Amino acid sequence: MPTVVLMDASLSMTRPVALEGSEEFQRKNLAIHGLTMLFEHMATNYRLEFTALLAFSSLWELMVPFTRDYNTLQEALSNLEDYDKTCLEAALQGVSNIVQQEWGSACPCQVVLVTDGSLGIGRGSLRHSLSTMKHRGDDKKFPLPFPFPAKLYIMCIANAEELQSSDTLENLEQLLTLNAGGGQIFTMEGPLCLKSVQSMFGKLIDQAYTPFHAVLRCGNLSSDVQVFPRPEPVVIDEEVEPIPRTILTDLEIVGFIEIGDISSPPVLSRHLVLPIAVNKEVDEMGAGGAEDTEEESSANQMAGKSPNFCVLLHGSLKVEGMVALVQLGPNWYGMLYSQADSKKKSNLMMSLFEPSPEPLPWLGKMAQLGPTSDAKENPYGEDDTKSPFPLQPKNKRSYAQNVTVWIKPSGLQTDVQKILRNARKLPEKTQTFYKELNRLRKAALAFGFWELLKGVAELLERECTLLPDSAHPDAAFQLSHAAKQLKLASTGDSQYAAFDHNITPMVTDFSGGDRDRM
Repeated sequence: MPTVVLMDASLSMTRPVALEGSEEFQRKNLAIHGLTMLFEHMATNYRLEFTALLAFSSLWELMVPFTRDYNTLQEALSNLEDYDKTCLEAALQGVSNIVQQEWGSACPCQVVLVTDGSLGIGRGSLRHSLSTMKHRGDDKKFPLPFPFPAKLYIMCIANAEELQSSDTLENLEQLLTLNAGGGQIFTMEGPLCLKSVQSMFGKLIDQAYTPFHAVLRCGNLSSDVQVFPRPEPVVIDEEVEPIPRTILTDLEIVGFIEIGDISSPPVLSRHLVLPIAVNKEVDEMGAGGAEDTEEESSANQMAGKSPNFCVLLHGSLKVEGMVALVQLGPNWYGMLYSQADSKKKSNLMMSLFEPSPEPLPWLGKMAQLGPTSDAKENPYGEDDTKSPFPLQPKNKRSYAQNVTVWIKPSGLQTDVQKILRNARKLPEKTQTFYKELNRLRKAALAFGFWELLKGVAELLERECTLLPDSAHPDAAFQLSHAAKQLKLASTGDSQYAAFDHNITPMVTDFSGGDRDRM
């Protein structure tokens, strides 16, 4: 999950902060100190994640594009210059542009906005942007919500009392509401000092950048792993009292299946799985991740000489073209698979399915899957030319009857015109006329579209009055009969509006008593 750090470089960030026993600090210095703490933590625990640094005032500038080199990020912070007034809307648009250009609109992202809470003045200020947001055209929309999944963390180099004295906190909370992707506003507690800013960024790290450690097991084999990004709790809406579900720290592999059988399943999220002890040798074998620095490589030489189940698993899945089904919790499963990051490097990935005993219908219930050795005969055939999947449902569904669906007005107009065309060719088209009439009647009853039945009845009555003198007498009787039945059905009376009831042709002296009824 890449991170974009949005650093406020406006003049208000240069306001002085008095620190006892030291030289005068600016709010910008406190912000840089907090971000340095964040970058050091990520360099140690999140070195596979990409981070970009963007500075803004009235304009925005990409200081460092997405990188894993945290030294470059810290150097850019130390060389940050001071600019003019704050214009947050333009900066948010800049975040949207660089993320979409690098990652597209499907990759989730974390945005860390560091500011002193000053919203700007006049046109271009956050107050002005929010007040005019509803009166804009499509070409000048407010950049929130982001066009990609994103969490917005706002780090205020100010305490809550300072922000509450104005409408600043209310406007910042409105940003979180507009984004609708989660996030939080962090403020400094107590006086503005290094200790307070460390405490604030420490809370951000605990919430958004804490590594997820787990043990991956398969029979008697196991490996300590880290999962990136940290899996989020999942809430099932169908439950009466939904409780957020979190994945277990013991990940148990319950079986293996061919990639073709798993197909492209719907997943909640995707995560990178990496052995905790990784060196350059392991990377080259395909465990995934960035290449180590010389210091990291030499420090991990001893660890790299030990067998690692995670590396074995990744290589096996890659060579055999299979995925591993892993149990994440009670009635909750996922899959482990090899995903190529480039021609020379691939990663061990984990995708989380929906919490359910049957997350993939074509595989059936996960608990009922078993090894092929338990089957009387190989379900894949002797030469692996067939597959037992997808499982066929016990109840065979019939798709012979087309379902009437009116998505656009043109579809409904076509069905009504079809009835009128047959009405003008009565009595030759009597059977087709009533077939189309009953099809429309059933659809209208299913949708509760009573007005349609009444409207078509009026159209048939009108057609009856427009019949030429040369028309067959049976046509007028059939049109009047059909219109009357539709009007009765439009009342909703159960006697006439039964869904399974069909309108049958009226028996007349002209049509004869032996006419086949529908």
